Amino acid sequence: MKKKNAIIYILLILGALMMIVPFGWMLVVAFTNADITYNMTLKNIWNSLSLNSFRTVFSQYNTGRYLFNSVFVSLMATAGQILICAMSGFVFARIEFRHKEKLFLLYLATMMIPVQATVIPQYILMNKMNLINTYIALFLPGMFNAFGTFLMRQYFKSIPAALEEAACIDGAGFIRIFFQIMLPLSKPGLAVLAVTGFMGAWNDFLWPLLVASDDLHTTLPLFLSQLQGRWYVDWSVLMSATLISVLPILLVYIFAQKYFIEGIQNTGIK
Repeated sequence: MKKKNAIIYILLILGALMMIVPFGWMLVVAFTNADITYNMTLKNIWNSLSLNSFRTVFSQYNTGRYLFNSVFVSLMATAGQILICAMSGFVFARIEFRHKEKLFLLYLATMMIPVQATVIPQYILMNKMNLINTYIALFLPGMFNAFGTFLMRQYFKSIPAALEEAACIDGAGFIRIFFQIMLPLSKPGLAVLAVTGFMGAWNDFLWPLLVASDDLHTTLPLFLSQLQGRWYVDWSVLMSATLISVLPILLVYIFAQKYFIEGIQNTGIK
């Protein structure tokens, strides 16, 4: 048994190193000069510590604008996803109507459709609505998520029905039950949905690439792709911009970690 545990621990340590080493390399390159990227030693790293790459990112590029665009689009997509998925999940979990289960299975079946098969129809729709190169086009499709609906449905099903029945006896309708009872009790599930929705919107590259062709609506993932030249890459600048892009996701997860773990456990998703 001890030998088996030792093998498991070794595999876990190796897996952790595989994830930590690239992140550590990113930190080192971001806080050093570009001339030591291919000649890294402890002495060179210590002597080359600098914030010049961060100054370059904000002085030579419109990084502040790109950061604002990513934050705004991600927050709007996440807020809309929380509201829409919570409402649809509540309907499928608590309200009885004809062919509910069949409709829910059909709704879940949309998760099997590849994203690449839907971006062109979505682009045509946005173009006909004259929404290309607008913030609405960037965050509107991200508000609808079949997985988020499934997640909230599972969480609402775990809430005792007695609470809803007591509210109905007091004369509360579905809207009041949803906003005053179900939402306050579903904070862990909402935290899971918020974190996953924010990460998906923040890291999205393909959709902004199609609908945001001007610099005014460029997001951070598009900006990172612009820093990768065909013949030359300034790794210090690229890693500095990457670090700026990674930090908001880390902060969101750190603050929502407690509810995120609790929500995963309560919804039964492994």
